[in-house]
Amino acid sequence: MKNCIVAQSGGPTSVINSSVVGVVIGNKEIKHYDNVYGGINGIEGILQNRIINLSELTDEDLELLKYTPSSALGSCRYRMKDFTISDQEYLKFFQILDELDIQTFFYIGGNDSMDTVSKLSKYAELKGIDKQIIGIPKTIDNDLLYTDHTPGYGSAAKYIATATLETYLDSSVYSNNGIFILEVMGRSAGWLAASAVLAEINGQPVVDFIYLPEGKFSKEQFLNEVNDKFQKKNKVYIVVSEGLKDETGEYLFNTANSNIHDGFSHVQLGGVGKYLERLIVENRITSRVKTLELGVTQRCAMHLASMTDIEEAYLVGKDALKCSVQGYTGFMVGIRRLQNNPYRIETYKVEASKVANNIKYFPKQWITPEGNNITPEAVEYISPLIMGEPNLLIKKGLPKYMDLKVK
Repeated sequence: MKNCIVAQSGGPTSVINSSVVGVVIGNKEIKHYDNVYGGINGIEGILQNRIINLSELTDEDLELLKYTPSSALGSCRYRMKDFTISDQEYLKFFQILDELDIQTFFYIGGNDSMDTVSKLSKYAELKGIDKQIIGIPKTIDNDLLYTDHTPGYGSAAKYIATATLETYLDSSVYSNNGIFILEVMGRSAGWLAASAVLAEINGQPVVDFIYLPEGKFSKEQFLNEVNDKFQKKNKVYIVVSEGLKDETGEYLFNTANSNIHDGFSHVQLGGVGKYLERLIVENRITSRVKTLELGVTQRCAMHLASMTDIEEAYLVGKDALKCSVQGYTGFMVGIRRLQNNPYRIETYKVEASKVANNIKYFPKQWITPEGNNITPEAVEYISPLIMGEPNLLIKKGLPKYMDLKVK
């Protein structure tokens, strides 16, 4: 008997479960493994023996799971120790895999998850352990190196652009309109905020300024350009990344959160929109300022997901299964864009160690010279990723979803 196991890690996305389904259905088609198990709450849950059998899911279950947002298997932010310091976790992990006759571990996640893939595969190689460890990409942040884009980003971009359109209309109803600030996720990279550039009314962009962590942000310049725009238009729409930094490199977020970190030492962000609101009011540009922080809705809005994103998440899961059949280990399945019109991609293998703990920043050449907006090249890059709508199963007026943790 030979089995495999799949788990999810890091922040959820709208389409992360499609990758799980890709693994399960991929195995149903070629019958390489007897069972596909699921680890509840990532590597942390597997170390606690929290494991279910995904092969018991029906075709109807899998179809429902494919269109369910967030991490149905649960997630974690758990950093494994360096095995040169202590290998107790590694010994326990591979012992659990042996007990269930598991040959391959698929880990769906971002930069930090690929760190886990890299560590486990290197340890197995060093110790002569015949196991395969394969990474499947996901993150709404779109900040993984060696892949054109990540599953999860297209749907988040679509949601942000739609929210931008709708809140722009809402903020423009009065004769005396004010300034609207939309804060979106993006710790170090501005891919999410940049997606707001897609929002147009009558063929014209609705956003006046977009500020990314990669751009040069000056408080003085910000106040001057916002004031000039407000005097001309009597309204200003601003989109800002939560990870925006000032000229000294310090975050412009709420300092109350500055000492809160996750398991990978990432500082908790949030509050940059409110900071800019206070800046505008205190400098007497106008007192009519509204701020909206989209929060977790950016990563769980299946009702506004991109069908392109769903199918690509499914594809990388299915192709990860194929990689395991071919005997690969220590790799992540990446996406390579072949062309934009018509849009076509292919998958390929990249060493997880190259992806681990690295960041793909938004290209500076796609930021305007003033550092306050996005160029047409970015529009061309993002646009294909948001196409298509999911055909959701509706029950009692609401989407029907499932949660494997409570099944």
